[in-house]
Amino acid sequence: MRPDTQDYHQLFLDDVPMMDMRAPVEFARGAFPTAVSLPLMTDIERQKVGTCYKNRGQQAAIELGHQLVSGVTREQRIEAWAAFARANPQGYLYCFRGGLRSQIVQQWLKQEAGIEYPRVVGGYKAMRTFLIETTDRAVAECDFVIVGGMTGTGKTEVIAALDNSIDLEGHANHRGSSFGKRATGQPGQIDFENRLAIDLLKRRARGQSQFVLEDESRLIGACSLPLSLTQGMQRFPIVWLEDSFDNRVQRILRDYVIDLAAEFDSVHGAEQGFALFSQRLLQSLDNIRKRLGGERHARLRLLMEQALEEQARSGEVELHRGWIEGLLGEYYDPMYVYQRESKAERVEFAGDAGAIRAYLAERSRR
Repeated sequence: MRPDTQDYHQLFLDDVPMMDMRAPVEFARGAFPTAVSLPLMTDIERQKVGTCYKNRGQQAAIELGHQLVSGVTREQRIEAWAAFARANPQGYLYCFRGGLRSQIVQQWLKQEAGIEYPRVVGGYKAMRTFLIETTDRAVAECDFVIVGGMTGTGKTEVIAALDNSIDLEGHANHRGSSFGKRATGQPGQIDFENRLAIDLLKRRARGQSQFVLEDESRLIGACSLPLSLTQGMQRFPIVWLEDSFDNRVQRILRDYVIDLAAEFDSVHGAEQGFALFSQRLLQSLDNIRKRLGGERHARLRLLMEQALEEQARSGEVELHRGWIEGLLGEYYDPMYVYQRESKAERVEFAGDAGAIRAYLAERSRR
């Protein structure tokens, strides 16, 4: 039999399949990318056992658990665990602390299916702590540089072209602005943090020690950056990406109108997709109504409504340039000018996309 393990580093580095014995509600709060939920108990069963433990102690709770998970229910769960073990002979199982639940599953698998399957010592809690510390260590030990710039300059495109970039928006499944929601939902906070930590772990294992990030606020949609990274973003050096106003308008038209509409179509179908896309665009504008002011919001919303009507009628998107130009010139650009000035002492280079990529490539060789 393979031994139980505490080698969390290798588990995540090798994308080892894992069987999560926690209740579904625990799994939903946060899990690991290679984990599958195959719980020992359902949420209701776990609640009953927990109540029994509080009122009557551990032994009574264990006995109740055996009563609840017995007969056909027990057989079905053992078969599901056995199927996972056979399909993933290199995998592991775990519960919250690597204790009673995972030990029971190990015992039943051996007794009923003849399978000896190892567990992760310390369980979910220890692995989660390891990943939090992985991110904190990377922030403390590695060299980070931020790509900043006005809205629409193509920061995400520059990031995507670099081998040593960390795609925070990709991990969060959000474009990082008031209009950044995608057709598909965001991961939960813990899942976002876990994905980010594993990305850093793998890159450091490949020898990378310098990372490029897109300039982000503390929140990327509903996902919050880890505290150590949020604090780091306030001191990391910046390269400032520049592009013309017309290019920026064209890029926003492509990303937030053409591509986003196509994304909604692919997820929801053409008719429902366009309706949901239109609602999302209008809601995104409404979300910043207070910051825009009533008159400006009303004016830009009318332009957006007219553009959506024309897009629905003919497929033409050129009218969207009206609200995009207004939003950039009257709202985003003044805000970014202020931010650029407040960060001026940290800006170590400025230029267009080609110059930025060349500078960052040279910088990584220092």
